[in-house]
Amino acid sequence: MSAIVLNLKPFVDLSEDQFYQLCQNHRELKFERTAQGELIIMTPVGGEGGSKEAELIGDLVFWNRRTQLGKVFSSSTGFRLPNGADRSPDAAWVEIERWDRLLSEQQKKFPPICPDFIIELRSESDALEPLQQKMQEYIDNGLRLGWLINPQDRQVEIYRINQSKQVLQNPTQIDGEDVLPGFIFNLSILWG
Repeated sequence: MSAIVLNLKPFVDLSEDQFYQLCQNHRELKFERTAQGELIIMTPVGGEGGSKEAELIGDLVFWNRRTQLGKVFSSSTGFRLPNGADRSPDAAWVEIERWDRLLSEQQKKFPPICPDFIIELRSESDALEPLQQKMQEYIDNGLRLGWLINPQDRQVEIYRINQSKQVLQNPTQIDGEDVLPGFIFNLSILWG
């Protein structure tokens, strides 16, 4: 099952605090909100998808512990993008200097910042086009590097600021380039 999109705008316009409270009151659900105010209810991932997501986050955390260049976030983290959307990538990373500029209260709720790096992992139930639109939204809001990993087609779409999307077919590994120097992810873990 894919995400459910509800257009609440004609009836209610949730403030940032109201949206945050809605998410806190229904922790068993995963919500996102578009810049137009549409509420997106995401379905949980299955065991296989969750395991693949954990592999990605684990490698990112391990790299970040060595370099201490930023903060790593799981798919449970919501980010308030500059366009007003509230999004939750499968994995995210924010450069430490940018993170430290946020107020403590901003860090505790949905940080009002676009991550520097994100990963979206397509699950069996995800349609590709909405994920591609979401990746473009991140780029439009300041994302420096993003990976849309599509295990079903053994494909990776790489999104970079001020560049066209690059599509890799069946790559064995991908690297974090100058955004995550020295970070390399072995894709055989996901293709297997």
